[in-house]
Amino acid sequence: MSSPVFLSSAFSTANGHLPLLSPRPATCPCPGFASKPTLAPTATFFYRESVHPRFRCCCCCSSSSSSSSSSMPLELSTSASDQDDDLGDSLLYSRAYWVSESIIAWNVDVPDGSCYLYASRTAALSISYDGIQGADVEIELQEDRGGLPANVIEKFPHIRDYKAFKVPASSDAKLLLKCQLAVATYNSDRKCSDATGLQLPGILDELFSYDGPLGALYAEETVSLYLWAPTAQSVSACIYRDPLGGNPLEVVQLKENDGVWSIKGPKSWEGCYYVYEVSVYHPSTLQIEKCYANDPYARGLSSDGRRTLLVNLDSDTLKPEGWDKLVYEKPDILSFSDISIYELHVRDFSVSDHTVHPDFRGGYLAFTLQNSAGVSHLKKLSNAGLTHVHLLPTFQFAGVDDRKENWKSVDAEVLEKLPPDSTEQQAQITAIQNDDGYNWGYNPVLWGVPKGSYASNPNGSCRTIEFRRMVQALNHIGLRVVLDVVYNHLQGSGPFDDNSVLDKVVPGYYLRRNSDGFIEHSTCMNNTASEHYMVERLIIDDLLCWAVNYKVDGFRFDLMGHIMKSTMMKAKHALHSLTKEIHGVDGSSIYIYGEGWDFGEVAKNGRGVNASQFNLSGTGIGSFNDRIRDAMLGGSPFGPPLQQGFVTGLLLQPNGHDHGTKVVEEQMLAAAKDHIQVGLAANLRDFQLTNSEGNKVKGSEVKTYDGTPVAYALCPTETISYVSAHDNETLFDVVSLKTAMRISVDERCRINHLATSIIALGQGIPFFHCGDEILRSKSLDRDSYNSGDWFNRIDFSYNSNNWGVGLPPKEKNEKNWPLIRPRLADPSFKPQKSHILAALENFSDVLRIRYSSPLFRLRTANAIQERIYFHNTGPSAVPGVIVMSIEDGHEGVPGLSPLDSNFSYIVVIFNSSPTEVSFVGPALQGKNLQLHPIQVKSVDEIVKNSSFEANSGCFAIPPRTTSVFVEPRAT
Repeated sequence: MSSPVFLSSAFSTANGHLPLLSPRPATCPCPGFASKPTLAPTATFFYRESVHPRFRCCCCCSSSSSSSSSSMPLELSTSASDQDDDLGDSLLYSRAYWVSESIIAWNVDVPDGSCYLYASRTAALSISYDGIQGADVEIELQEDRGGLPANVIEKFPHIRDYKAFKVPASSDAKLLLKCQLAVATYNSDRKCSDATGLQLPGILDELFSYDGPLGALYAEETVSLYLWAPTAQSVSACIYRDPLGGNPLEVVQLKENDGVWSIKGPKSWEGCYYVYEVSVYHPSTLQIEKCYANDPYARGLSSDGRRTLLVNLDSDTLKPEGWDKLVYEKPDILSFSDISIYELHVRDFSVSDHTVHPDFRGGYLAFTLQNSAGVSHLKKLSNAGLTHVHLLPTFQFAGVDDRKENWKSVDAEVLEKLPPDSTEQQAQITAIQNDDGYNWGYNPVLWGVPKGSYASNPNGSCRTIEFRRMVQALNHIGLRVVLDVVYNHLQGSGPFDDNSVLDKVVPGYYLRRNSDGFIEHSTCMNNTASEHYMVERLIIDDLLCWAVNYKVDGFRFDLMGHIMKSTMMKAKHALHSLTKEIHGVDGSSIYIYGEGWDFGEVAKNGRGVNASQFNLSGTGIGSFNDRIRDAMLGGSPFGPPLQQGFVTGLLLQPNGHDHGTKVVEEQMLAAAKDHIQVGLAANLRDFQLTNSEGNKVKGSEVKTYDGTPVAYALCPTETISYVSAHDNETLFDVVSLKTAMRISVDERCRINHLATSIIALGQGIPFFHCGDEILRSKSLDRDSYNSGDWFNRIDFSYNSNNWGVGLPPKEKNEKNWPLIRPRLADPSFKPQKSHILAALENFSDVLRIRYSSPLFRLRTANAIQERIYFHNTGPSAVPGVIVMSIEDGHEGVPGLSPLDSNFSYIVVIFNSSPTEVSFVGPALQGKNLQLHPIQVKSVDEIVKNSSFEANSGCFAIPPRTTSVFVEPRAT
C-alpha cells in the first residue's frame, strides 16, 4: 500500500459536487436519541444534586445486534473470522478525531502494524476480514511519537492521551471532508485489528472557521443567502411564496466558496419562505442524505416551523412607533448591583387573566395593555423597585404547535368541581399535554426566531412586531427585559427529525459527541459544543441579534456550565461593545447570568474550562446560588421532601422527619445559618465572618455537606440569590410540604414572606419566581414544565393562589402523593384573598426597603467586607436568628465614606423561630435604632411589635419576622 492512493477515477462530477444517494429511513425511532445508531450501547446517566431537575431521560435507544443488513450499511463476508464479528459494527462509531489538517488522534496501539485513512464519496465503506472495502481514497498514516500538540490538547482535553497519526501534506483534506471517512489499523500479518469513523470538528475549525456574512442579507435590489456547510456535497434553496403547501417558486443551486454556500437573488424574494436542501454524509445513518433544513440564522418562520421567512429586521414596517428611540427611554440602571429579577413565563402571565382580550391572552401583546390585572401587578412591583423581568424561553421551541387551531384543551369548569386531592385533574391534563398550548420551552429548535405560539399570527412578521411591542411596553412601565437563552442543547438531531436544523447542515459538528462518537445527552437532550468555533460564533451572533434587533436588556443562560467560559467572556465583551450611536443599544447595561452547575461530560473542565460557578469568579457574570436556597428550605430539591431548613422549622418546629438526634439538628441549623449569612454577603469567596463554631473564616472555608465551598464569587454581581424558580415546587408549596402539618396557614404565609425577605435584603442580585409574592401554588407539582395551564395558573385578581386543584401529574409526583394528598385535602392549608393581598403588600415593602438605601446594594467586595457584620454568631448564638448590620460611616469609624444620605446604620434581623425572640447585641448598645419607616406603616401588624432598647442593646423580634432597624443620619 502507498500513500495516498486514489481507488476511483470518478472522484468528482462535472459541476464539482459529489454524486448523491437517496435518503433512507432513520434507524432509531426516538427523536430524542435520533443520532444514536441502532447498535449503540444503552446510555447511562448520572446526575449530581445540582443538576437542573427539568432534565430527564425520555428513553434510551438500543436494538438487538440481530438488526437486519437493510438498516446497517455494513457488509460482512460469510467467511469472516471471530475477529471480523468484533469489527462488524465498527463504522457505527467515531472513535478517532481528525483534529487538524495534519493530525488524526486515535486511542489505539499499532507497534508493528499500520494505519490507514479511507474515504468514500458515496458512503460505500464496509468491513471484511481484509479490512475496509469500498473506498475511493486510501491514505497511509504514520504515528507521531511526539504525541498530540499542546494546542490540540487545550481544545480537546478529553483526548489528551490519544496517539497522534500524521496525515500526509499531499492529501486534499477539504475534498475528503465531503466523504464518508474511516480509519483502520492492521497488525503485522495484514489483518484488520481496529476500525472506526472520525469526528471532524477539529479540522473543520482549522480549515473553515469563518467570520463573514451568514443567513439572509438584504440590499436595495437583492437578497443574498449564505450558509456555512463545509461537508456538504451540494446545497440548494427552495423558494416558496406561501408559508404552507404548494410547489416552490424556484429551486436555486448555491455555489460554494471555502465551505460557505451562497447565492444572490432578486429583491422579490423578501417576504417569501425558503428551505435548504443539503446533500451531505451523515454519521448517524452512515449514508449520504438529502436533508431539508431551515436556515440556522433564520429570523422568521412559517407557522408549521418548516420554512424560513425572509424577513428584514431593519425594515421600518416592522418597527413599532418610537422603536428607534427606545434606547433613550429605558429605565435607568446605574449599577448591576441595583438589579432585581422577576422570572415570568409568557403564557402564564395572561392566559388566565380575564381582563385581557381573548385574542391577546397567553401572548406577547398581553404585555402591551395598560390596565389589565397582570400589567397593573407588574406596575406595582416596578413602583416598589423591581428592575428586570426575566422571560422563560421565547425563541422557537418544540413541544407547542404554533398553530392555535391544532391545540387541545380540557374543560376547566369540569375540573373546578373535582375534589382538591383528586387524580382526575392530572389525568385529563396529561392526556393532552403534548397537544395543548403549554410548555416551558427549554427544548430549542431555532435560537434566533421568536416563538410563534405567542404571536397573534405565527406566519409573516407578526412575531417580530409583537415581540418588539412587548419589550417596548415593559420598558415603558420601568422594567427591563431578560431573555432565557438555551444554548446548551437542541431538541432535534439527525437527518430526518423535523426539529433538527444544525445537525442536518453540518452533521456531527454542532452537537458534542462522546468518545464513541454518539451525541452527549447529559442535559438529556442533544448537547451543543460551544468549544467549536462556529458553534460559539452562532451563539454570539444570536445574542447580538436579540440585543440589537429586539433591544433586550439581559440574558439568562440555561445550564451555563455546559458552555465554555471563553464563550461566555466573548459574549459579554461583544454585548458590552454595543453602543447607542452605532447599534442603538447601550451594551454596557446588558447583564448576563446563568446556571453554573458542573456535571456531565464538562465536569471538572472535561471539555475545556467551562462556565461553572467556581470558574466564573472575577468575570462579572452571575450564577445562581443554590446554597442559600437549600439552607433556607432544607436539603435540596432532590433530597427527602420533608427535610427541613432554616425557615421551614428545622429543630424549632419539627415536622416528624427523622433528621437525626437533637445534637445533629442543632448542627444542621447552625450550618444552614452559616450558609445563609455567606449568601447575604453576596456569597463572596473572601468575605470574613464568625461561623457557628466561633471561628473566623472566609466564605470559601464554609463548606457544604460534601465539602464543597459555599462561597465562590469575587464581586457581588456574580451571585444570583434565590429561594425558588420555575423548577421544583413554588415557594408556598415547598413551605406547605416541609412545615409541620399542625401549623396554621397564617404561619405558612409568614414563612413565605420571611424567605422572600432574606433574598430581597441580601447583597448580590435577588431573583424571584413569579408568584412568590402572592403565595403562588402549583398544587405541589415539582416539575410543571408540561403540566398545562391548569397547574401553572396565576391569578392577578388575587382571588386564588391555585392551591388544591388536584393531585399534581403522576409522572414526577406519584411517589410523593401520600404526602401531598392529605395537605391538598385539608381546607385549612388554602390561603384566602386576605392572605394573598397581605403577602403582596409585605413583598412590596421589602422591595421598597431594599431600594430605600444603597447599603442593601453595595457594589464591591471591599465595601461588603467593610460594612457588613453578623452578630449572634458562635456556639452561644440564639438558634434560628440572623442579625446583620450594615455600617455607613457613623461617628467613630474613620475612612468610611457615607453612601446613604438618610441612614448611617442599618440592622436587619431574621427570626425563623415560631416564637418571639430577644437578642442582646453589646456592639449595638447606645445606637439610635428605629424600626424602618416602611415597616412602621406596614399592613403587617406583627412586625410593628419589633422593638429595640438602646441602653441594653436588646431587640425583641416577633415570630417568623424580618425586622429592619435604621439609624437616621444626624443632620
